[in-house]
Amino acid sequence: MPTIQEPKLISGNANLPLANAIARRMSLHRGVNVGLVDARVERFNDGEIFVEVFENVRGEDMFIIQPTSNPANDNLMELLIMCDALRRSSAARITAVIPYFGYARQDRRSKARTPISSKLVANMLVGAGIERVLTMDLHAAQIQGFFDIPVDNLYASPVFALDLKTQFAGSMDDVMIVSPDVGGVARARDLAKRINAPLSIVDKRREKAGEVAEMTVIGDVTGKTCVIVDDICDTAGTLCKAAEVLMENGAKEVHSYITHGVLSGPAVDRVTKSVMKSLVITDSIQPTEAVKAAPNIRIVPTAPVFAQAILNIWHGTSVSSLFEAETLSPIYDGMYAAE
Repeated sequence: MPTIQEPKLISGNANLPLANAIARRMSLHRGVNVGLVDARVERFNDGEIFVEVFENVRGEDMFIIQPTSNPANDNLMELLIMCDALRRSSAARITAVIPYFGYARQDRRSKARTPISSKLVANMLVGAGIERVLTMDLHAAQIQGFFDIPVDNLYASPVFALDLKTQFAGSMDDVMIVSPDVGGVARARDLAKRINAPLSIVDKRREKAGEVAEMTVIGDVTGKTCVIVDDICDTAGTLCKAAEVLMENGAKEVHSYITHGVLSGPAVDRVTKSVMKSLVITDSIQPTEAVKAAPNIRIVPTAPVFAQAILNIWHGTSVSSLFEAETLSPIYDGMYAAE
């Protein structure tokens, strides 16, 4: 088999700006031009997906950059078909870089006669020939166990910690990290520990599915700059309600740091009209024009950390080193100063 010379990137249509940004960052890291493999991912008139790779990938270490965001089914099929095209073209190894892993919320049977769709998706990815998965902030960490291949789950919290220290420089003593529910306490605690801030919890109780009947704040948020931390913001109803409850309990102001900005339906309008001073999301999902135009929504780039993770995988070095701020600081050096 030919010697693998360099990692090769290929992207579907789900988030081309992020894929190009990752290629640019890798070019900076390596000092050579790294571009996306020339390919076309198109649809027939009936919606069938067709993939054609125009470059030789025999014996290459391939990385497919494709979040499975809205439209989730189309983007998932693009990923599977691209993988099949590369496998049949004798690629040496295929890694799926999935910044946002769709179907992750269906990680267990919540009631009788329901599927575990994230396990089904894991089976499909492995069956298509993917040999490794690189993702960020899985909704449930145990999804890694659904795969019989290596899964590297990056965390947004080290990046958020860098951003918080820049945005609230001089007033970090007033910052309090808030988990919007009991299930997200571990994620919120991790960020609180990174910036040495106290932790609070919003406990919500539901009378029936989809309706939050009551919210209670656990912890004293009086006079605090509250930062709500979560992995996914979909319709933003619960998030905006939590911000209101925190303000009613004496918070000075409320900000939110959410990894994946799904922001479907009325979400952007709700966030714009809410009491939140800002909502910070990553670019794991390509932002819509409405998201870009929202005055209180800000986007933090993930290309630097994904680019370094891809290089680490290619070199066979530690990916978990990227969980530490000491490693990320040089990667993001100067990025926040420009904002």
